[in-house]
Amino acid sequence: MSNFKKALRKSVGLGTLAVLFLVLLAGCSGSGNKANSANTAQESASPAPVQSAAAAEPATGGTFVYGRPAAVTSFDLHNEITSNNAFAIDKVFESLVAFDSKGEIVDWLAKSHSIGEDGLTYTFVLRDGLKFSNGTEVTAEDAVFSLNRHLKVGGPLEISAKVDTVKAQDKQTLVITLKEPYTPFISELSNFSNGILPNNFGGVTEAEFFKKPVGTGPFVVESWDPAGDLTFTKNPNYWQEGKPYIDKLVYKLIEDDSQAINQLKAGEVNAIESLALQNANEIKNGTDTAVLTNGSWVTEQLFFNTLDEHFKDVHVRRALALALDRDGLTKALTFGYAQTANSLLPTTIPYNGNDTIKPLNFNVDEAKAELAKSPFPDGFSTKLLVASGNSTRAQEAQIIQAAGQTIGIKIEIESVELAAFRERFFAYDFAAMLNSGQADSPEANSILAFQTDPEGFSKSYWTHYTNDEVTKLLYEGQKTADGDGRAEIYSKLLQTLADEVPYIPLYYPDILIGARSSVQGLTVLPNGSVRLEAVSISK
Repeated sequence: MSNFKKALRKSVGLGTLAVLFLVLLAGCSGSGNKANSANTAQESASPAPVQSAAAAEPATGGTFVYGRPAAVTSFDLHNEITSNNAFAIDKVFESLVAFDSKGEIVDWLAKSHSIGEDGLTYTFVLRDGLKFSNGTEVTAEDAVFSLNRHLKVGGPLEISAKVDTVKAQDKQTLVITLKEPYTPFISELSNFSNGILPNNFGGVTEAEFFKKPVGTGPFVVESWDPAGDLTFTKNPNYWQEGKPYIDKLVYKLIEDDSQAINQLKAGEVNAIESLALQNANEIKNGTDTAVLTNGSWVTEQLFFNTLDEHFKDVHVRRALALALDRDGLTKALTFGYAQTANSLLPTTIPYNGNDTIKPLNFNVDEAKAELAKSPFPDGFSTKLLVASGNSTRAQEAQIIQAAGQTIGIKIEIESVELAAFRERFFAYDFAAMLNSGQADSPEANSILAFQTDPEGFSKSYWTHYTNDEVTKLLYEGQKTADGDGRAEIYSKLLQTLADEVPYIPLYYPDILIGARSSVQGLTVLPNGSVRLEAVSISK
């Protein structure tokens, strides 16, 4: 194993969902996440994000019901990555720093932070009077325990920086020292996986703790069915004065997007997560409903298992990429709420390369010529794995099936329910699949590490894609300070991915949340989660 692969064996990033960003300027304090000049993030597909306005005098009390397509199965923040769990974990646990609706790093449980000029020392000062939901005081020792547990467990969103020490300087001050500079560190600390929990789990066993978790977040778990609904109550000790405004929050399981639309229109839920793109205008133009949007850290993709007998060949992958009209697919299926992808990184992330990367654009003649270079010049038969219940993905699959047909690739669409879909791709049991890559923090590395590290948690997002030069560039990008040098590294990396296509980036969808018009103060975050501490329901 090469040295740079050894150094990278723990690198991760996604998303969760994930998942998924702008970036750190070493030697600075404060938010420290703005990139330089052309390396900054760009706008989303929508003209401007649409958030629900906060009421001047928000109504208090009541129950907010949020429809979601998958149940919450675990609150163990260090062992989870998928959005069904991540977006419940972030209502209970909070991190030292967080990201706002624009993807900028802001102090959260820490009232301030600073980074040493050498990029090795990170100092955080906790807010005054912080309490856990059970009323006990939050101290720097709790943060030490939380981060050390994360370092010990690792997990799908492990801390990738080479941490030397995590120490409590005093009751309110935490000091983290790195062995070497790691530019994405401050952004990665904003991940849900770096939330703060009580020292030693508050004196109970680990298993007991995660069945009834205690955190600093705006909500507390009241009742929970891992195969169904989840009910939270408001945290009476929340540090943001007067919040949350609602008394209860219910995550209601609605696995089919058509049912979710019907329940929203009928007022059975106050909002729904992951509003289907084809339903957006119907909800936007409804008399009692609205669409809330934000640019996302998501890239919709066609993934190839590079161990598959056909898709291990680069010419086969390139041929299908050339046969696919990404612009046409995006326009047909996203109704103006997405941008065609030219790069793996969404335009909302710095160093995304969308203006400079040269992708394999639609050209059937070139696709046929590319396939002729492969061991399968006359075509072959294969399968495309898709999760059922998602009408947009079903249509994507049909378009990809038709594109394959034009060059002799016969694609059978395998549609399976979501749990089985996840089991299949986690087990590398697929030839090709439709899924999305998502950053979990405002940092380019958050997607790149998860999708290009063959020795990481997901083996290059379950594709087994391996390219030593790409892995080397990934490592260099993690250690290089923000600026033109880092931009050049990522440009080379992204162009290689565009040439070898272990996955085909299709489009960057906006985050779409369907809501009743009575909903106020709901903030849509670029990772697909929502802030609900300020949500209220007008009378």
